Amino acid sequence: MSDNKNMKKRGFFAEMVYSNPVFGLYLGICSALAVTTTLNNALGMGLCVIVVLVASNIIISLIARITPEDIHIPVYIVIIATLVTLVSMLLQAFAPELFNALGAFVDLIVVNCIILGRAEAYACDHTVGESAKDGIMMGLAYTFSIVAMSLIRQILGTGVLSLTNPLNNATIFSLRLIPEGFEIPVFTSQTGAFLTFAILAALVTAYKNHNDAKEQAAIKAAAKGAK
Repeated sequence: MSDNKNMKKRGFFAEMVYSNPVFGLYLGICSALAVTTTLNNALGMGLCVIVVLVASNIIISLIARITPEDIHIPVYIVIIATLVTLVSMLLQAFAPELFNALGAFVDLIVVNCIILGRAEAYACDHTVGESAKDGIMMGLAYTFSIVAMSLIRQILGTGVLSLTNPLNNATIFSLRLIPEGFEIPVFTSQTGAFLTFAILAALVTAYKNHNDAKEQAAIKAAAKGAK
């Protein structure tokens, strides 16, 4: 995550785009491609990642000074694995349908590059408060990414946008946005996942390039004005 000065300069939305782990840094792509068939799956996985990311950042920030440098990674993995196991058990107990839908990708949060990367690159060198904030920001950025993918894939692939309560499977809403027979089923497949990812990644890159060009133009204009 960028430093606080850059965050204030760019604003919340721009910072989320520039530091986006999926479309900007290309981390956590496997789960993003696999679980984004429905909005339910995306929200469930996003919440799991946020919980694990924030909790692991806080714990690692607390123990960083007493952890020998040569065993940082093994210690981090043990902490993350423990948190993932707890999250997995809670899902299995209270939201079994969501647990079954997410499958092995809940357990694979342990090796998610976003979580381990933030632990090593940020949490071990910052305060608890800063680490928690970083975990929330990165977790939200990841969640926004997979929710965007799931919206595109679910609507285009099935024609319906729906959401259910994972605790009791009650339908919260279900809207048909594309008439029957006009859906594009490929978006529910692996091919659709890669296509959706490529389109969104290209849009994010275009946005970043456009903003960078504007910043460079402003800097050059200011330099000319100073002369």
